[in-house]
Amino acid sequence: MHAEERAAQVWAALALAAHNRQVLTYDIVAKLTGVPRQGLAKILGHIHEYCRQNRKPPLTILVVNSETGVPGDGFTAARDIPEAQMRVFSHDWLTPGPPTPDQLAEAWSRASS
Repeated sequence: MHAEERAAQVWAALALAAHNRQVLTYDIVAKLTGVPRQGLAKILGHIHEYCRQNRKPPLTILVVNSETGVPGDGFTAARDIPEAQMRVFSHDWLTPGPPTPDQLAEAWSRASS
């Protein structure tokens, strides 16, 4: 399975977490999706870039380190984590639906070039 296909799966888990106003640890996301924790960075990067390019709140802010309660060092989309998480919780992630793997790949490709 390609990274953009995994990203679409992780998107669904994060959208549900946002709808339920939940924060998930990297370990929980890894267990839910079957993606090893060390493999999550690139997958979350696809989601981050799609959100950034489409002017959506940073959905990946819901994935946090279990020890610190904040996203990993690579997360740069917000300085005020609690405020940004509230914006994510308030956003309607279920309408119009999730991005396709192709849309996630395109966002990743634009960011990488």
